[in-house]
Amino acid sequence: MTVDILYVGGPTAVIELDGVRLLTDPTFDAPGAYPIGSRSLVKTAGPALPETEIGPVDGVLLSHDQHPDNLDAAGRRYLAEAPLALSTASAHDRVGPPVQALPSWGHTELARPGGGVLRVTAVPALHGPEGSEPVVGEVTGFVLSGEGLPTVYVSGDNASLDVVRGIADRLGPFDVAVLFAGAARTPLVPDAPLTLTSEAAAEATRILGARHVVPLHFEHWAHFTEGAATLTKAFADAGLADRLHLLEPGSSVRL
Repeated sequence: MTVDILYVGGPTAVIELDGVRLLTDPTFDAPGAYPIGSRSLVKTAGPALPETEIGPVDGVLLSHDQHPDNLDAAGRRYLAEAPLALSTASAHDRVGPPVQALPSWGHTELARPGGGVLRVTAVPALHGPEGSEPVVGEVTGFVLSGEGLPTVYVSGDNASLDVVRGIADRLGPFDVAVLFAGAARTPLVPDAPLTLTSEAAAEATRILGARHVVPLHFEHWAHFTEGAATLTKAFADAGLADRLHLLEPGSSVRL
């Protein structure tokens, strides 16, 4: 059985396993400055596909709702029409239906068209260094699994390799890792990246035992400090170049 991943842009992709289609972090707004508190995040490129061309999905995997680079205005409108969205308790409290809270290590099951289920398990994520949670807020990642299916890890905005080790120990190894990278940096946490660096993404690949890696959320916003070139170099330096799948926006891969 295979997994198909369509890269829309930023943190947004469609992941399809055995007919079940899931959309990650909906972001469909145009480029521009988007306020968050007293500051703004600057979007440098829009999505390769508008929300109207995504097609039906069975659910949304929302890592968090509190930052406009993971859920923007158009994404919120899309979310409101989704049959299901899985996220944090904080997102459930702020957004309401259709968001359902899924605590870390909790799971839910989605019916597969041909029979059987796809299990979605929430896993921890740390959006910055230890102790940054009160500033950056609650974030989650996800693991997708099922009988006869590849096991897929979707990191969300996680910056911690210790978190990755805990997930690998409990649920690994993984066939596919969808890693949010880019080494995001903002004045909110000035001394550390808020997402995986390129080197950390390569190390996460090794920890997870992932045979394939598809990076997301490493471009299209000004607060990313690393991108495609640093990912390519880091994976080559780690001897993992054959596992890296850098997609162009609007393109897809079958793994």
